[in-house]
Amino acid sequence: MAMRTRVTDMFGIELPIFAFSHCRDVVAAVSRAGGMGVLGALYFTPEELEMELKWIDDHVDGKPYGVDVVMPASYEGADFAPEELVSRLQGMIPEGHRQFVEDLLAGHGVPPLSEDADPGKVLLGWTDATARPQVEVALRHPIALLANALGPPPADVVELAHAKGVKVAALASTPRHAVKQVEVGVDVVVAQGTEAGGHTGEISTMVLIPQVVDAVDVPVLAAGGIGGGRQMAAGMALGAEGVWTGSIWLTVEEADTPELAKSRILAATSRDTVRSRSWTGKPARLLRNEWTDAWEAANSPGTLPMPLQFMLVSDALRRIGRSDAAELATFPAGQIIGTMNQVKSARDVVFEMVEEYIEAVGRLGGITES
Repeated sequence: MAMRTRVTDMFGIELPIFAFSHCRDVVAAVSRAGGMGVLGALYFTPEELEMELKWIDDHVDGKPYGVDVVMPASYEGADFAPEELVSRLQGMIPEGHRQFVEDLLAGHGVPPLSEDADPGKVLLGWTDATARPQVEVALRHPIALLANALGPPPADVVELAHAKGVKVAALASTPRHAVKQVEVGVDVVVAQGTEAGGHTGEISTMVLIPQVVDAVDVPVLAAGGIGGGRQMAAGMALGAEGVWTGSIWLTVEEADTPELAKSRILAATSRDTVRSRSWTGKPARLLRNEWTDAWEAANSPGTLPMPLQFMLVSDALRRIGRSDAAELATFPAGQIIGTMNQVKSARDVVFEMVEEYIEAVGRLGGITES
């Protein structure tokens, strides 16, 4: 089955299903199935991203795909020179916060990393300076879409993408944000409700989508709590022209989600997530556990602004991942995880979503006729 909306025409895809994932296998599988996979670039260095995109180019069968970067409109250190960015930001992290993290880990028996362990990545693409090299790499590949996950992308980045024939999307959690994004030239707005995993606002998807649709004249994708065809039909009924999905790909066969996180997601209910600043400093929906609870406790020093919070906890998250402290292992995940209880292939998820969408629309049609 093929569906027809402005976004399917814009990208030449059969299905208006966009799949955000940090896993290249998921991205390629969804694009091959008729939707559009979108690779999250955040965790990759420019060199790593080049390898990931080269792999996708070779495995996507010529189908369109996209890349998602994080270029926040505001963050600490925005005026620092790139060569001194990390050192100056490190100097802004209070010692009390560092001690709080160490005490939390010690209380759960999490050991330090070995001396020969990889030093890890303390900054990632949370800043303009670190995201721009990712954009440059992405635009050297035949991508169809460049998406920005936090606020409107810089106008010059939009112009650069358009000059390469690449469409631009940005996520919005309020109608006001959507208008700002259109003003800088984005082609698609992703209206993301609070149910979504990762960075998200406070307005629910059901309320947000029609407001954004009414506020802008570009195609809108519905995001937040969408994991099946019924949610897809609801989003389209509210005026969206496609759906942006994320959490549902965490447990597919192709996903490289850590086994500890995957098992917790499969067992979780929709009440097992919480909006927390404990990951990046901005509100993000995560699996709720003793890590997220600790940052809300009375003895917490409070979280730091982006990107300082992630720089503070990045080493701790790696230590937790290599330990047996499952009670501290958190992960970005949306409320839709309450319906995710078995592992399927990405292709099956796409096709089941379409089948359920057809059934939902048919049921509504029957109600209207009667």
